[in-house]
Amino acid sequence: MKPVHLAASADASVSLSAPLRAVFSAPRGTALALMLTCAGLIAGCASSPDRYYTLAAPGTTAPQNASNDAAAAAPMFIELAPVAMPERLARPQMLVRKATPGAQVELLEQHRWSSSFENELRDALASGVAAQLGAIDVTKGGRQPSTPAWRIAVQVRQFDAVEDTRVDAAFSWTVRRSDADLSASCQWSTTEPVGSGIEALAQGAQRVTARAADAIARHVRALQANPGAACTR
Repeated sequence: MKPVHLAASADASVSLSAPLRAVFSAPRGTALALMLTCAGLIAGCASSPDRYYTLAAPGTTAPQNASNDAAAAAPMFIELAPVAMPERLARPQMLVRKATPGAQVELLEQHRWSSSFENELRDALASGVAAQLGAIDVTKGGRQPSTPAWRIAVQVRQFDAVEDTRVDAAFSWTVRRSDADLSASCQWSTTEPVGSGIEALAQGAQRVTARAADAIARHVRALQANPGAACTR
């Protein structure tokens, strides 16, 4: 079979590329297989697989049971409320701010947290605080209604992942023991430098979350020793 040409106009023609010439010149069965292969290659090039990230730092699993006699006699419980945050952050897709001056942000459909950001952050903070204090997260169970718990409410005031540059974050929280009326508040902020790429941004966000959990745990520990203790940043 001779090469096929499609007439585009009276004075111009379009020659088919080599792969398409092969399709048209092949037997019917072979042509169908070649066409399906080409379609698969085009679809593969058109989209990239989604990538998922976590804010939970390695080794911060909250203990489920006390590890010594004293803790077994009087275990410490924490209760972290759902995290309050701006609506723009409450989504599974990563939101990245451009490093260049301006207000542009990019919603990365193919780079996502393993759950919606507010749930991912709440779980990571609860695990981190519990691990720092040797406490039990009441959402995991095991607390009797008469046993007091430290109730923590966290608000995210800022969480900006700046492309190839840094993660800027600001948190505020209140801490109250369930059997007491008084509560204590604290504000905390940080900037975490990061390298280039989305993976580096995700790791920077993970480090920020771990540091925030550490700051909250220090505050709870100080209040446990002295109900009038001031917040330490």
